[in-house]
Amino acid sequence: MDRQSALAALQAAVTAFSREHASASPRWCVALSGGADSLALTAAAVTVKPTTALIVDHRMQVDSGAVAATAREQALALGCVEAQVLCVDVGSAGGPEAAARTARYRALDSARGDAPVLLAHTLDDQAETVLLGLGRGSGARSIAGMRPLDPPWGRPLLGIRRAVTQAACAELNLTPWQDPHNVDRRYTRPRLRAEVLPLLEDVLGGGVAEALARTAAALREDTEMLDGLAERELAEMPTAGGLDTARLVNLPDAVRRRVIRGWLLAGGASSLTDKQIRGVDTLVTAWRGQGGVAVGSPLRSRRLIAGRRDGMLTLHTEPV
Repeated sequence: MDRQSALAALQAAVTAFSREHASASPRWCVALSGGADSLALTAAAVTVKPTTALIVDHRMQVDSGAVAATAREQALALGCVEAQVLCVDVGSAGGPEAAARTARYRALDSARGDAPVLLAHTLDDQAETVLLGLGRGSGARSIAGMRPLDPPWGRPLLGIRRAVTQAACAELNLTPWQDPHNVDRRYTRPRLRAEVLPLLEDVLGGGVAEALARTAAALREDTEMLDGLAERELAEMPTAGGLDTARLVNLPDAVRRRVIRGWLLAGGASSLTDKQIRGVDTLVTAWRGQGGVAVGSPLRSRRLIAGRRDGMLTLHTEPV
């Protein structure tokens, strides 16, 4: 790869993202870990708009403070107008990866003010996300991968390979931080990266990451269209006493399940799985007097239950 082309490719991607998704924002933030992807994104972002680097110190590794300090120095040297180190306490809910992600996004959201936050997810990250969704049977929404814009989060590099960000860092004489978690095979993504994707590339003759990203883009278009239909249906339905199953049952399956998902989220559900949504759907399509379905929620001492009563889908809580 021509090293001189790497930064230019990143700048073109960030400029196109700004034009399409963030033209009204006079400034933006970049979530900077110090790794190659986020360093390269920062280098490109500062050439397009005034940029603030937000560096989350998870304090999960002994040298995390030094890593954050180095990233801050690099951000300022690249031209960021400001660079903040955000120290967080990582809980345990959902395992270490999920807990760290929750703490990180909460800190970024609190520090960003009214500016969008650019995330350095690449095409390789998108391919891994699609594979995870396929393997877990998480449904079309998961297989559709990450969106370029999911306010306040922006992902300008979803069409860029990881090799390009690494080349850009070399071009700029930047030394990225090598996160040991990224090669720790106790975690799922490092194993996908090191074992599964290379095997697929070998067996299928290359181009697998790009093909998975194209699959995600095609599914995302379909998903967004169906989501729009479901939002209109839900907006037209009376929901004060629950959802009318007689009206729901006549909707196309894909639209009905999205209506149910939107209603559950509005009622306080969170972290919904495809299995939970389909379980609630059976209360509409295969009603035999069965009990309710527990769905994900932030409640700790009680469970959120979707049930059916007098022809209506209802939500209630029960003690754990």
